[in-house]
Amino acid sequence: MAQNNFPGNDLSFPLNKLPNKSNSYLRLNTICPYFTMFPLDYPFEVLKYAKSNDKVLDPFCGRGTTNFAARLRGLSSVGIDASPIASAIAISKFTNTTPEQIISLCQEILTDSDKPENVPEGPFWTLCYHSSTLNQICKLRESFSEECNTDTSIALRALTLGILHGPLGKTVDSYLSNQMPRTYASKPNYSVKYWEERGLLPKNIDLLEVVKRRAKYSLSSLPPYVDGGILKEDSRNPIKNSSLPLEEFDWVITSPPYYNMNTYIPDQWIRNWFLGGNDKVEYSYSKQVSHSSKKKFSSELAKVWKSVADICNPNANLMIRFGSLPSSPCNPSELLEESLEEANCGWEINNIKSAGTAENGRRQSEQCVKNLGKAIEEIDLHAILR
Repeated sequence: MAQNNFPGNDLSFPLNKLPNKSNSYLRLNTICPYFTMFPLDYPFEVLKYAKSNDKVLDPFCGRGTTNFAARLRGLSSVGIDASPIASAIAISKFTNTTPEQIISLCQEILTDSDKPENVPEGPFWTLCYHSSTLNQICKLRESFSEECNTDTSIALRALTLGILHGPLGKTVDSYLSNQMPRTYASKPNYSVKYWEERGLLPKNIDLLEVVKRRAKYSLSSLPPYVDGGILKEDSRNPIKNSSLPLEEFDWVITSPPYYNMNTYIPDQWIRNWFLGGNDKVEYSYSKQVSHSSKKKFSSELAKVWKSVADICNPNANLMIRFGSLPSSPCNPSELLEESLEEANCGWEINNIKSAGTAENGRRQSEQCVKNLGKAIEEIDLHAILR
């Protein structure tokens, strides 16, 4: 494990207190920008009450923040998410590799003399990436489609997902694309129009050079390894997987998607393509919770609470942070209470309290819903499995 001598890195693990946000041990958690903002301090503070042998579960793990908090606490954890993008980012939170290993693997893949078999074409791809950069991206894409099971390849894949698109660098190139947001991918027609109106052409960016900088920044110091992993599954279904210890969980810490926040895959369409998906936007994804009505949404959450209860110990704690979108207002407390009542599997609500109004940039919907309006107060619900 790489643990260089950064200022303030003389930490004793497992951590009892989060270090300053600039501490390099926290950088792995930001390996890829992602629009579901679940602050690290929430699961980390919750887990201060955990025992050393407790196990942690997050059935809507997103980018794996709960799992990373558990790692900092020295606890085994499992995350579940139906999104291939989320699961690919989240599994990187368990990696135990070094920047040198990541750089070496990237160089090995890119120097392979074989040309990539499938390079997308069309106005969007021509204006989004320089042809040389796109070829490098496709080489990595095809390599990962064949094998991505080692810590080093998992870390490189997540790091590449994080640099696929973003703003143009003023001094140093940090992203591979023409001008674009870093947390979500603009749709093709809009992007082409935007670039053409401004005369923006893609730069010839050396993927390896960006990987070198990012790897040295994000993975120079890693917390000690802990057991666990990520399942790319639908948590509404019974949770079964022979490769992970899926039983006797003591803590479930999660933040479900807010009602009517259902554009995770379309808004991450370039990352989805990189992971083997279509090179066009896919607007439907059957494995996500239904948002057709509040009643249906509540019933879908009930299925999750039931499947989770089946693999938890008696007296397990369920911690849920939840809110709503200004564009689709609902009462977060009532919706969660209804879903737990319908689950009818032993979750007994202990308390519901305000989590405050999420500040700008930390709202779960911040990057994927336009014209959000005033933030809605979020709530924290605590239930115990009786």
